[in-house]
Amino acid sequence: MVTIADFMRILHFADLHIGVENYGRVDPETGLSTRLRDFLDTYDELVDYAIDNAVDLVLFCGDAYKSRDPSQTHQREFAKRVARLARADIPVFLLVGNHDTPHIIGRATALEIFDTLDVPNVHIGDTLKTHVVPTKDGPLQVVAVPWIRRSTFLAREETRSLSPDEINDLIQERLSLAISTLAGRLDPNLPAVLSGHVTVSESKTSSEQSMMLGRDHVLLNSNVALPVFDYVALGHIHRHQELGKNPPVVYSGSLQRVDFGEERDDKGFCIIDIDPRQPQGMRLKNNWQFVKSSAREFLTISVKIPEGDLDPTSTVLRELSKHELEGLIVRVQISVPGDLEGLLREPEIRAALESAHFVASVSREILERPRARLSEAYSRAMDPREALKSYFNAKGVDKARADLLFQRAESLMQEQAE
Repeated sequence: MVTIADFMRILHFADLHIGVENYGRVDPETGLSTRLRDFLDTYDELVDYAIDNAVDLVLFCGDAYKSRDPSQTHQREFAKRVARLARADIPVFLLVGNHDTPHIIGRATALEIFDTLDVPNVHIGDTLKTHVVPTKDGPLQVVAVPWIRRSTFLAREETRSLSPDEINDLIQERLSLAISTLAGRLDPNLPAVLSGHVTVSESKTSSEQSMMLGRDHVLLNSNVALPVFDYVALGHIHRHQELGKNPPVVYSGSLQRVDFGEERDDKGFCIIDIDPRQPQGMRLKNNWQFVKSSAREFLTISVKIPEGDLDPTSTVLRELSKHELEGLIVRVQISVPGDLEGLLREPEIRAALESAHFVASVSREILERPRARLSEAYSRAMDPREALKSYFNAKGVDKARADLLFQRAESLMQEQAE
């Protein structure tokens, strides 16, 4: 007989992407990228939290690695932390994401090794299926919705005459039906969650655009937000967000920032407390909480150089001094009038950025002054000398310089006349 405790605590995270190494440098002691260390550090934070808070299940919603063919080092580092959780008697559920799925049909997924070795306390969600995961506070039903490879989900004959959009529509229809069927077979007396590596409509990227990327099939919120679930745990989109409340439909987001598109995003994982003693629809205790990770910060510094600035480098340096740059990944964007660009001393600017973890770029946007133009009728009626004087006045050229330029122009016009 199963003993039911006060509540069941689940840790939900996704999109670990071990192997992202942009904006990093080589650690001379290990020979590895400092960005690999970043991703492993936040992974360690999560593992420490799970053990210290005695969670009942760590629920990973896909994309362990950046590459579909991860290096042995990356596989080792991922597995070490899974093993640490398993040794602490914390079950781990690993859902297969698109980055965990090989390009070639028949090849093993990046997570399949755990199933092959029959690692205790580790469960793999690589097919559309309901798993009953035993925890110290009772069994939990997990409906697994891994990344769907269209070539294995649809027969070739079915798709031969269909457009890519029509194929996606067919996948959405069949996938939603499969989820509904699995949901209908759940035991209503046991808590249940859906774990999906999918794109759900209304989700947002870090740039606030609707998530309709590439040829992704897109599920409706109503396809996953079924009342039989106590919580819907999602992966695939890096931005943390909640798409619904009854039940909660939540993307945990990634643990680390990948690029400047995620500069302002909070990063971390979700904690869900479920009371198994309550009836279906009333099990979620105190909603759920988002725990921020210590993700490395990205910072964009924009500087606009005003017209007539005789020392634009000092203007940039003053702006840089307003920011604490230690350990940050930084890019500097300088907008500068074209006639002042040559006064920028980039070595001094880069020296001021020395405390940053990585300088992604120091870029320049050249601002062209609007050209002063005379009306066509007016300019045709004017002597060239008068037109030149009007141009100097329009440009605000000081009298001494204007006189000098006029003398040189006069000399050229005389030479031309001869």
